[in-house]
Amino acid sequence: MTNTTAFAELMAFQRQTEALSMVAERLGWDQETMMPRGAADQRGEEMAAMESVLHARRTDPRIADWLAAAKFPDAAGAAQLRLIRRSYDRSTKVPADLAEALARLTSVAQGIWAEARARDDVSAFLPTLSEVLALKREEAAALATGGDLYDALIDDYEPGATAESLGAMFDRMRRRLVALREAVLAKPAPAPLVGHFSTDSQLRMSRDLATAFGYDWSRGRIDLAVHPFSSGGGSDSRITTRVVETDPFNCFYSTIHEVGHSSYELAIDPDYAMTPIGHGCSMGVHESQSRIYENQIGRSSAFTAWMFAQMRDRFGAFDMPNAEAFYAAVNRVQPGFIRAEADEVHYNLHIMMRFDLERALIRGDLAVKDLEAAWNDRFKADFGVAVDRPAHGMLQDVHWSCGLFGYFPTYTLGNVYAGCLNQALRKAVPSLDDQLAQGDTSAATGWLRETLQRHGGLREPRDTIAHACGFDPHEGPLLDYLEAKFAGLYGL
Repeated sequence: MTNTTAFAELMAFQRQTEALSMVAERLGWDQETMMPRGAADQRGEEMAAMESVLHARRTDPRIADWLAAAKFPDAAGAAQLRLIRRSYDRSTKVPADLAEALARLTSVAQGIWAEARARDDVSAFLPTLSEVLALKREEAAALATGGDLYDALIDDYEPGATAESLGAMFDRMRRRLVALREAVLAKPAPAPLVGHFSTDSQLRMSRDLATAFGYDWSRGRIDLAVHPFSSGGGSDSRITTRVVETDPFNCFYSTIHEVGHSSYELAIDPDYAMTPIGHGCSMGVHESQSRIYENQIGRSSAFTAWMFAQMRDRFGAFDMPNAEAFYAAVNRVQPGFIRAEADEVHYNLHIMMRFDLERALIRGDLAVKDLEAAWNDRFKADFGVAVDRPAHGMLQDVHWSCGLFGYFPTYTLGNVYAGCLNQALRKAVPSLDDQLAQGDTSAATGWLRETLQRHGGLREPRDTIAHACGFDPHEGPLLDYLEAKFAGLYGL
């Protein structure tokens, strides 16, 4: 077998694996949007069967032979081999029955979590969470081979990151974030948006917002979900949102956030389709796209001025006198319960709390039965407010029911990356605000597409950001941006 033949055979095999993985992902999308509730157990079996097939392919002994013989033809080929080797090394460490059990359990657990959340019943979820945690700790032990269990899980979402490096970054950030929060909360809060905004009207505007950010409707769609998410890639990447009729910002910014994720997948070079580098390179980099779309672009004074006019056209007069008051309402700082609805000042503090709690769970320092009390105590200490109900506390996020331990820190890492990208974007497009004020995001989204999105998984995560920005990523640009923005809003 020649080097060229080995590479070609490996890539042909991998394309089939990628196709099957996308089928499994579509099953997950259906489960969250359209599947009847009574089908949950059957879907769990379907997901377990798919995972069994995928695990067998990812651990096929021929992959080792192909990797040993194949030579990469170019930089893209080298990246393909790097990611296939990484997947093979990780997959062969996890027993097939464990992978199948995790797929089955986490599929069913999502429905159990949703029901418990709807009823504010922590006790209904704890037994299932204990099972998920036990399997994730078993998986982590297999992957870590004697190393840190939590690091092994983080590596699934952000290769190269560790709990130690992330914890050190969070410690550096926390001081400035807390100081900014205290300064802001000492000032009078701007008026919030108050009123009733119908579901149909919100969904129509959310579609228009997605269009304004360049979402390709020929390869995507929008649906409702309990917890907004995006799904898919290549020529099929879908988004979801949710609606609260008294809070249209929930719907609008969930939509913009998920469009950021989906646009990343849809922008990747079509030559990379159905291959390992045909996806976003990490969840931190993925979050950088959703967060810069949502925050630095979508919550800017320029873009919110356009949004204000659009809302007046759609909803008629409402209780915002002008675009400046609307901008202040969009960026209103308050210590709310819900991470997904948190303002930019508080958001990363939510993530730091979850990082510490799930790290303790994986390490065995915190028992599942004590999680609610630990969450409530930490929330009161960090935010100065007592949790009023479990749906506003430990039941608010879907992640742990899905087994996504190690995922949470990538949200803050994504914010850090977005801060770096925003700094570089503003330098590259000095007239950006003039365009955003017209509802034209094309200069921003075009720059992101060309410098980052189209490259998919070609580079490692930090190298991806450094290539786009021209400097190594660090938390400074994000903190500088937050301090400048909120000093202007609150007269600090």
